[in-house]
Amino acid sequence: MDVVKSKTVTPKNSLKRKITAMVVCASVLGGVFHFTSSSSSTSLQQNNLIVATVQRGDLAIQVDGYGVLRSNQQKLLTAQSSATVSEILLRPGAIVTPDSVILRMQDPDLKQSIETARMALEEQEANLRRQKLANQRERLSEKATQAQLESEYQSLVLRRQAQQVLRDQGVIPAIDVQTAELEEQQLGARTELQRQRITQLAQLHQEDIEISQQQVNQARSNLARLEQRAQQLEVTAGISGTIQHLAVELGQSVSAGQELAQVGSNSDLQALIRIPQSKAEQIKVGQPATIDTRRERVPAAVTRITPQVQDGTIEVELSFTEGVPESARPELSVEAQILTNQLSNALYVERPANKQAHSATELYIIDGDQAVATTVRFGEDAGRHLQILQGVQENQRVILSDMTPHSEHKAITLL
Repeated sequence: MDVVKSKTVTPKNSLKRKITAMVVCASVLGGVFHFTSSSSSTSLQQNNLIVATVQRGDLAIQVDGYGVLRSNQQKLLTAQSSATVSEILLRPGAIVTPDSVILRMQDPDLKQSIETARMALEEQEANLRRQKLANQRERLSEKATQAQLESEYQSLVLRRQAQQVLRDQGVIPAIDVQTAELEEQQLGARTELQRQRITQLAQLHQEDIEISQQQVNQARSNLARLEQRAQQLEVTAGISGTIQHLAVELGQSVSAGQELAQVGSNSDLQALIRIPQSKAEQIKVGQPATIDTRRERVPAAVTRITPQVQDGTIEVELSFTEGVPESARPELSVEAQILTNQLSNALYVERPANKQAHSATELYIIDGDQAVATTVRFGEDAGRHLQILQGVQENQRVILSDMTPHSEHKAITLL
C-alpha cells in the first residue's frame, strides 16, 4: 500500500508568495489612482489660453453681415450695331465723367454706307437745285407769254375804241367794229387763261419742290442716322461714376444690343448685405446699422429686405444716413452690423469658441490657479458678445479658447 506524503512548505517559498501579492496589489492601486487622477484634472499653460472677464452693462444686440456697395444709379452700355472692338481706353475701377471714352469700335461696312449716303444726299440736293432753276425758267417763260398777251389785248382795246369812233362818223362799216370786238374778247379770254395757268403752275412748282425737299430730307436723315451710328462706335460713360464691369475684349466682334460695359454712380451708393437666414426675423426696415469699409465705420439704416433665400442667406439693403463716405466706391466689399435690440444691465462676455446663443454648455471659470467646468446658459447673440443668463457672475474670468480636447476634465490646473 502506497503512502501519500504531504509536501512541506518552507519559509523561503512563503516569503516569495507574499512579495508577489504585494507587487500585484500595488500595480492595481497605481493604475486605479492614475486613471482617477487623469480623468479629474490636468494642467495647461495659462499664457496659451484666451481669457475674458464677464461684464455687466448695456448690450447691443446686432446681426453681422457682409456684402458689397452697389450704385443705385447704374447705366448699361450696349452696342448699337454690329462692330469690332478696336481700342479699350478705360477698364473697371476707372473714374469717369459723362464724356469719358471707354472704348472704340470699327465697322468698315458702316463707313462705306456713310459714303454712299453722303453721295445720295448730294445727288438729291443737286436735283432740288436743278428743279428750282427749271421751275424758275418756266415761270419766266409763262410770265413773258402773259405780258405779250396783255400787250396785244391792250392794242386791240385801243383799236376797237378807235374803230367805234370811225363807225359813228360813218367812215368804216359796223362789221369792222364787230370784228375788233370779237378779237378783243378772244384775246381777253386767252389772257385770263394765261393768268390762271401761271397761278396753277406756281402751285404745281410748290408741290414739286416739296417732294424734292422730302427726298433731300430723307437722304439727310439717313446720313445723320449712319453718322450717329458711327459716333456710337466711340462708347462714352454717359454718367459720372466708376466703371463697374467691362464685358468685351480687344478684337472681339459684337452684335447690336450686346452688353459692352456697366457704369455706376459714386455719389449714390447702397450696401447689399447678406445675413444668415436664421436671423432674418430679427431684421426690420428702419433699424440702424453700421457699415465698415475697412477704412471707416459710417452709420446707415435698413431700407429693404429681400425675401429670397440664397445659400442660406438673405439680402438686406442698407442706405447711408449721413452721406456716402470718401472711401466708398462701387463693388467695394464691406461688413455691416445691424442693431436689432438694446439690452440694459445685461451680463455678457466675449463669445467663447464654439458657443452659440440660446444654449446651455460648459464653460471653464478661472478660480485662482484652477479652471473649473461650469454649466452656463447663454441668451441673446450680440455679435462679438453673448448674453449670459445663468452660471457665471460679473467680473469672473472665463476661458474663451476651444477646450474640446480637455472636455473630460472637470478641473484644470493653470500653470
